[in-house]
Amino acid sequence: MEKTKTKKKVKPAEEAPKPRKVFRLREALSLKDTAEKIGLKPRDLIEKIEARGLRAGNNDPLDEGLAKTIGEIVDADIEILSYEKDVIVRAKQNAQELVTRPPVVTIMGHVDHGKTTLLDAIRSSHLVDKESGGITQHIGAYRVTFNNRSITFVDTPGHEAFTQLRARGAQVTDIVILVISADDGVMPQTKEAIHHAKAAGVPIIVAINKIDKPEANVDRVKQQLSKEGILVEDWGGDVISVEVSAKEKKNINDLLEMIILLSDVIEIKTNRKVEAQGIVLEARLDSQKGPVATIIIQYGVLSMGEIFITGHISGKVRAMFDEKGKSLKKAEPSMPVEVLGFSEVPDAGEIFQVVPDIQTAKEIVSFRLSKIKKNAPARPEHVTLDDLFKKIEEGKVKELAFILKADVQGSVEVLVDLIPSLGTEEVKVKILHAGTGQITESDVLLASASNAIILGYNIRPNARIIQMAKEENVEIRTYSIIYQLTDEIKKAIVGLLAPKTREVYLGKAEVRKIFLIPKVGVIAGCLVTDGKIMRNADIRVVRGKEVIHHGRIASLKRVKEPVNEVGKNMECGISLEGFKDIQEGDLITAYHIEKIKPE
Repeated sequence: MEKTKTKKKVKPAEEAPKPRKVFRLREALSLKDTAEKIGLKPRDLIEKIEARGLRAGNNDPLDEGLAKTIGEIVDADIEILSYEKDVIVRAKQNAQELVTRPPVVTIMGHVDHGKTTLLDAIRSSHLVDKESGGITQHIGAYRVTFNNRSITFVDTPGHEAFTQLRARGAQVTDIVILVISADDGVMPQTKEAIHHAKAAGVPIIVAINKIDKPEANVDRVKQQLSKEGILVEDWGGDVISVEVSAKEKKNINDLLEMIILLSDVIEIKTNRKVEAQGIVLEARLDSQKGPVATIIIQYGVLSMGEIFITGHISGKVRAMFDEKGKSLKKAEPSMPVEVLGFSEVPDAGEIFQVVPDIQTAKEIVSFRLSKIKKNAPARPEHVTLDDLFKKIEEGKVKELAFILKADVQGSVEVLVDLIPSLGTEEVKVKILHAGTGQITESDVLLASASNAIILGYNIRPNARIIQMAKEENVEIRTYSIIYQLTDEIKKAIVGLLAPKTREVYLGKAEVRKIFLIPKVGVIAGCLVTDGKIMRNADIRVVRGKEVIHHGRIASLKRVKEPVNEVGKNMECGISLEGFKDIQEGDLITAYHIEKIKPE
């Protein structure tokens, strides 16, 4: 008899959880527009938000708090994208719209290894002649044409204090040219440049410079590079190296060929059809043009008259110029261009972004300003550099504040990052306000109200501002070399800054008689012949035409009673600290030392 087969009951498979929805929405989007993006009626969304105890309106901007609440309401993740990030996402979505753009190349390396000279050899100019101390202190961008191909070069400063500018240069670049002197080899800033390039994921071409020098040692440079993780091609690695002499313009074309070759290999792409976007390399306040910024366009094509945002400011393109000063109507991808039309000087390193209209620009700028206002730091207290150490010892100083003005935004950015790092456990150093352009009346008034020092970098205050600063008792210090500025602040903090002084004449007394008082010592009976003599004053004792003693007054008496001062034509008794060889006929000149602020 056959056994009947029983069917096993199969449990229904558990349904896989549905993936959680993700909405990517632009910053500062109104609640009305947000509702439409996520498929709700604005009135329904506002009612649901208010049901959770929050107040909301159609025009309220989307922020992190609202995004979290809305995400809970619709059971989705709400990701807020900046307008700039939103453009990049859209630019990369359609692969068919991506086209090749020229490479942006950053020149990096140790100071004095010939970065600017190499750039000069490429574009036949002499930028280094214009710089303080022979050090490149501002970023510049320049285009060259080689074999009918464009290349944009970014020259970064070489001084070790400008690490932040070099880092920013690596972030906007496609290829880094690492310049190393064949006689010096790998130096500290060479290593920093390598780290910046690696952190940004940017390919490196090594340019071994100064091969014309008798002490040049190319193999030693390659060996040193291998220790830093840079293995050049003829050592079995994948890093291109070119031996050049910028001074003799030797092998410059070979270097340019390698740049074009590498750019073809890494396939540098852009989308010309999105709103134009770029990076602010440099910004300044021009006395005739107003706020001006150098931009490198990365996406889209920038045209005259377009509305833009840069950080928390907005503007309209009023004029554009290339690096030669030629007026432009359009700026293509990878093109460095000087733009006029900012409402104020933008921050170097900010993203420059074109928006559809003025209303959109106002919404985003207003939203960003409200966030900045919420996070604004409190104003710190301040003393002068000259008496700083004394105040530290007295426990009166906890924070030292500066107002910083410089000629260009790049210098402002570096100093804002650098100066606070000079502080110690006893004294915290802060920047109260920083900006480009000349020192203004408002700067002096702010310094007076908040007890801050004004630092001027590559600028000089005019006579009116100097007079106003004196009246307000505000200290202004100006510099043209960055390490002089930082060294002086460091010395002030550790009490090494020698203040400027001057001698202030008080009066003169003639010694008429000498008294030997037991347990007291020598007392000079004197007649004050000019000015006044004050207790504890500094003195010189003159005998004939010779100064025989410098010292201080130990005691001053009139009619046997101690006094603080004795005037002209009055008699007094004077004893001197540590000096007994006083004689009749000697002249005692009294003065005190006054500290003065440097002009």
